Amino acid sequence: MAKTVAVVIQEDPTKTHRPVEALRIALGLTAGSHNTTVVLLGEAVRLLSEDTEDIVDVEVLEKFLPSLQHLAVPFLVLDGTKYPIDQEKFRVSYASADAIRSLVYSVDCALVF
Repeated sequence: MAKTVAVVIQEDPTKTHRPVEALRIALGLTAGSHNTTVVLLGEAVRLLSEDTEDIVDVEVLEKFLPSLQHLAVPFLVLDGTKYPIDQEKFRVSYASADAIRSLVYSVDCALVF
């Protein structure tokens, strides 16, 4: 039975490998039968921006981005983020903190990184 899952990434990808690893996990969940949404908070938005040169494990990230794009993985980003995201490449929605909180409370499982 498919579950709804939120993968919340809030760590800075320029300081740790965990955000890239969280995207890998989200991709695995999405490729299965789970309805997965990736929530990017703070500096984690850089994972989808053009400014990736300082990201830890950027070479791993570059392997996963085409699959995330092809599978149209839904991303949810906090309103007013400072990093531009190419919305033609990725399925991105912007939401308030309250809307993100509501999503996280409503899913069957939330993974927070």
